[in-house]
Amino acid sequence: MNLKSERRGIHVDQSELLCKKGCGYYGNPAWQGFCSKCWREEYHKARQKQIQEDWELAERLQREEEEAYASSQSTQGAQSLTFSKFEEKKTNEKTRKVTTVKKFFTASSRTGAKKVAQEKIVKQGQLGRERNADNILRDLKEIFTPSWELASPTEEIQEAKAPSPSIHRQASIETDRVSKEFIEFLKTYHKPGQDIYKQCKLFLDTMNHKRDLSIEEQSECAQDFYQNVAEKLQTRWKVPSEKVEKAMDQIEKYIMTRQYKYVFCPETTDDEKKDLAVQKRIRALHWVTPQMLCVPVNEEIPEVSDMVVKAITDIIEMDSKRVPRDKLACITKCSKHIFNAIKITKNEPASADDFLPTLIYIVLKGNPPRLQSNIQYITRFCNPSRLMTGEDGYYFTNLCCAVAFIEKLDAQSLNLSQEDFDRYMSGQTSPKKQESDNWSPDMCLGVKQMYKNLDLLSQLNERQERIVSEAKKLEKDLIDWTDGITKEVQDIVERYPLEIKPKNQALAAIDSENVENDKLPPPLQPQVYAG
Repeated sequence: MNLKSERRGIHVDQSELLCKKGCGYYGNPAWQGFCSKCWREEYHKARQKQIQEDWELAERLQREEEEAYASSQSTQGAQSLTFSKFEEKKTNEKTRKVTTVKKFFTASSRTGAKKVAQEKIVKQGQLGRERNADNILRDLKEIFTPSWELASPTEEIQEAKAPSPSIHRQASIETDRVSKEFIEFLKTYHKPGQDIYKQCKLFLDTMNHKRDLSIEEQSECAQDFYQNVAEKLQTRWKVPSEKVEKAMDQIEKYIMTRQYKYVFCPETTDDEKKDLAVQKRIRALHWVTPQMLCVPVNEEIPEVSDMVVKAITDIIEMDSKRVPRDKLACITKCSKHIFNAIKITKNEPASADDFLPTLIYIVLKGNPPRLQSNIQYITRFCNPSRLMTGEDGYYFTNLCCAVAFIEKLDAQSLNLSQEDFDRYMSGQTSPKKQESDNWSPDMCLGVKQMYKNLDLLSQLNERQERIVSEAKKLEKDLIDWTDGITKEVQDIVERYPLEIKPKNQALAAIDSENVENDKLPPPLQPQVYAG
């Protein structure tokens, strides 16, 4: 079997990692193969098309409803005209009588006060309708335009004074620390720093009032905010590109530390369900060996073994971070440990074809918690420039490919027969482990003991299967023997049925008188002989 056939299930062409629109940036399976920029363009096109179709449908329905109403009014107008005049006349007459009666029992001053109250109520109703109209217009404006572009200084002050649920909760130590670091960082930017802080506070208040939006819409708000602030830093405030990148990292850290508990694995999504499915899948693939994946890593080398442990630790530590950039940093550190392990094993720099199988093996061995939730969180709320270019974007794209490979892994990918693959997946047996005669003298004692225990468990499993098989066979033999005996007994009973005869009369004594049968000779009489 040549090398190409051995790697046919794992090899991924590097061109497949790029955006399928051909822009040169890294794509992502969560964005249907597009990069962040192209995906947002496609998303906005689809959204505008959907909005246009909804408007056309609403106008058509309204037009049909108006036509139906007009036709019904034209037919009923003549009939209801006479009745309407009669009702109007009756109502006016009744109101006049009631007013006349009230005048006799109501003071004039009270009447004046009542008129003032009625006028006040009318004015309040008009003001309430005006406020409702203003609220509707403001909501419509917020839907189609980012709030940070609409905010004026007076609106910022009003929204800053608006009560927020987070004000009444005690901030965590990490949130306080990040806030202090963010303020100290912005002091170096002077006037732009003040504007950045106002924009961030306004964005957080806006997100607090939009909790009912879907996670995709909240992600769009965050991505629009990142893009808007980055453009302002470059065009309006003329900040150098190096400082822009640092500022965006700090802005992401400040915002997502506060938004983490609201947008990470929300209840409105199926992220938790996907996490459980991936964890269950990885547990079922615990038997996969490095040889099956063509992993060029020799864990018998102590340095390589340490690198593998560090890589597993980094990928597991990703779940403990709250900022998308910190989660990406864990993925990057894990990937660099993998490259070092391959380099030590092969005594040459690692290639991309060596990296992906090893990353798959690390994920299978570590089984990181909430893997899908972390990937979705990074995809939705990370600064898009980090995912599109650079080593962070490259390693993250490879991790997404590794997870997709694990979800679709089959017998052909591991060069196994379907029968063996099914037996391994069901736990009936496990691949043969390394024989003790071939162990290196430098191998860790714990690894040797692990292999011995696995071999012992495999033997016990085979023995148990054999015992269960023999027990089932014995049970079947006992059931067959019982059924055979029962059948034989029934055949004998049917062949020789039981007949109950009447009781025989008692026999008469030999010495008794023979009354019933005179034909018998009389009993013997004793005779005496004289001597």
